[in-house]
Amino acid sequence: MFKKDNLETPTDKVNTVIGKETTFNGQINGNGLIRIDGEAKGEIINQGDVIIGESGRVAVELKARNITIAGQYEGALEAEGRLELKKTGKAVGTFKVNSLLVEEGATLAGSMEMPDAEVEEVEKKEKEKKDSVFEKADRHQPGKPQETKDREKQLGQLGQFSESVSSEKSP
Repeated sequence: MFKKDNLETPTDKVNTVIGKETTFNGQINGNGLIRIDGEAKGEIINQGDVIIGESGRVAVELKARNITIAGQYEGALEAEGRLELKKTGKAVGTFKVNSLLVEEGATLAGSMEMPDAEVEEVEKKEKEKKDSVFEKADRHQPGKPQETKDREKQLGQLGQFSESVSSEKSP
C-alpha cells in the first residue's frame, strides 16, 4: 500500500558515480545524472540532476538542474529546478532554488533564496505603474507641487505675523 522511499537509481540511468569507498577532490562539469555515495570536495556544475546518497559526504559548490540530498551537504548550492531534502539529509550553506521539498526529519541550515519569476514580474509592473503616476503628477504641476507652495505661503505668513508681534512689543 505504501511505497518505500527508495533512492536507489538504476545504474543504466546514472552517468557518473562516486562510490561509497571513493573520495573525490576537484571539479566536475557534466550533462547527465551524477550520484554521490562517497566523499566529494570542490565544484560540480551539471546540466542534469545530482543525487547525494545517504552515505554521501559532500562539501562543494554545486549547480545543477535538480538536487536530491539524503546524506550530508555543505556549501553553496544552486538548483535551476528543485532541491529535495530526504529525511536523512543534512544541508548547511547558501541555497538558491526555484522549488524546495523538505521531508520531516531533514536538517536545513543557512540562507535560502527562492527567486520567483512571476513575483519579480508583478513587482516590476507595480513599480512601472507607480513611476507612471508620479510622472503624470509632475506634468500637471510643473515646478513645486501645490502642497509645497501652500505650505511655504503659510510659513511666510506666520513669519510676518511673528515679526509684527515682536515689533509691537519693542518700545
